[in-house]
Amino acid sequence: MTTPTDVPMRRALISVSDKTGLIEFASALAAKGVELLSTGGTAKALREAGLAVRDVAEVTGFPEMMDGRVKTLHPMVHGGLLALRDNADHLAAMETHGIGAIDLLVVNLYPFEATVASGADYDTCIENIDIGGPAMIRAGAKNHAFVAVVVDPEDYGDVLDELDGGGTSLAFRQRLARTAYARTAAYDAAVSTWMAGAHADPAPRRRAFAGALKQTMRYGENPHQGAAFYTDGSGRPGVATAVQHQGKELSYNNINDTDAAFELVAEFAPGDGPACAIIKHANPCGVARGATLAEAYQKAFDCDRTSAFGGIVALNGTLDGATAEEIVKIFTEVVIAPDADDDARAIFAAKKNLRLLTSGALPDPRAPLTAFRQVAGGFLVQDKDTGHIAPDALRVVTQRAPTETELADLRFAWTVAKHVKSNAIVYVKDGATVGVGAGQMSRVDSSTIAALKAGRMGEALGLANTPAHGSVVASDAFFPFADGLMAAAEAGATAIIQPGGSMRDDEVIAAADAAGLAMVFTGMRHFRH
Repeated sequence: MTTPTDVPMRRALISVSDKTGLIEFASALAAKGVELLSTGGTAKALREAGLAVRDVAEVTGFPEMMDGRVKTLHPMVHGGLLALRDNADHLAAMETHGIGAIDLLVVNLYPFEATVASGADYDTCIENIDIGGPAMIRAGAKNHAFVAVVVDPEDYGDVLDELDGGGTSLAFRQRLARTAYARTAAYDAAVSTWMAGAHADPAPRRRAFAGALKQTMRYGENPHQGAAFYTDGSGRPGVATAVQHQGKELSYNNINDTDAAFELVAEFAPGDGPACAIIKHANPCGVARGATLAEAYQKAFDCDRTSAFGGIVALNGTLDGATAEEIVKIFTEVVIAPDADDDARAIFAAKKNLRLLTSGALPDPRAPLTAFRQVAGGFLVQDKDTGHIAPDALRVVTQRAPTETELADLRFAWTVAKHVKSNAIVYVKDGATVGVGAGQMSRVDSSTIAALKAGRMGEALGLANTPAHGSVVASDAFFPFADGLMAAAEAGATAIIQPGGSMRDDEVIAAADAAGLAMVFTGMRHFRH
């Protein structure tokens, strides 16, 4: 009797929606004497390629019915997948009922995720929920002692390599089974997540997350931590979908910071003018708009030249040669943009360690997304912060209203503050950050640090006054006391944007009036922990 450590392959059932590499793989199986069973469109494709194939309907004695909803849910199929080949009772049942063993199952599922991503209506999405495929995958994977289950075309070559040795090994079938169960789990996670959204259920009783491995990493945040990068199948433009044109493999920290940079710069639509964000340790050290990308980069760089060294640069338009020339003047880890022209690519090619990523598009900053974070014993789930404030929603609370120039800078500062770790204080002047205070336990400390950075910027640029003079300032949450606001005023800020809502708002407003500041309330905060 065959032992489960080395199983020859005599019969394969193939039913796939993704036909990548199908004909070559099936032809190689047939050349090794493997009988091919198949269904519907897969059987048609195999026959058109000149391969001998037997319909599952012929094996089961039942035609495909109900628009293809029922075709493989039958004992002749599942018996062939689940039978233990070293169990006498199972073998007797197979003999009695004429059930043939299936040694290889090749299935990839209806394209449910792609259907949802295409914006299909509810009924179309429902029809693209696969039933027979997951059932067969789970059955074959359970019986991996005897059955090899393939759910990804990328495993076709490995199967053929195994067969060159005479049969599949137990270790190989176990590896395939792990992948198979992860695939059905991811599929069910996609379906359940979509249904929760379709029925407006923000807190379903059970929630599942899944991903597909994109990259293994040498280590995580630190060398003693293992790490890997998974994609969620959403196709959102960004680091997960971008093409890397040069440079060494991205690290865990590179990916985290590049995502932060690109999500920030995407807040500024290309139609509103070129914009650049420079990120270090997930916080912006400089963000700016300019007449050109090169100008936007220079203004962002000037905000904090020290921190920009070894940072991540994100652009909201096509990277050009002039901008590339400026970027390569210092060491930069990663540059990400929707595209890059030939001049820029040629300039970057001389910097072999600089990673260049192009995404093809900017992510939609207002698209609803789900964010989650692990905690001990569970995880927190929330809507991604997509909050935006329309200009007419701002409430002037001081005697002096901001000027049009101040108002434009206030809105810019508020957008940047959304992407700065709390407590966040952001000084902006002429469409560029001039000081950023991030992640402090005290809002006063964040104000002081931001002002200090503005002072260093002034020194670096050889300015007589700190750039914070005549700037505006954004606070991601309300000022609980007037001291934080006064620290901004002492640094030279002339206008403030903050959510409001403190028990001491009247005291803070009075302090702003006494200092001649303009202040607007947004009614929305942007904590980012």
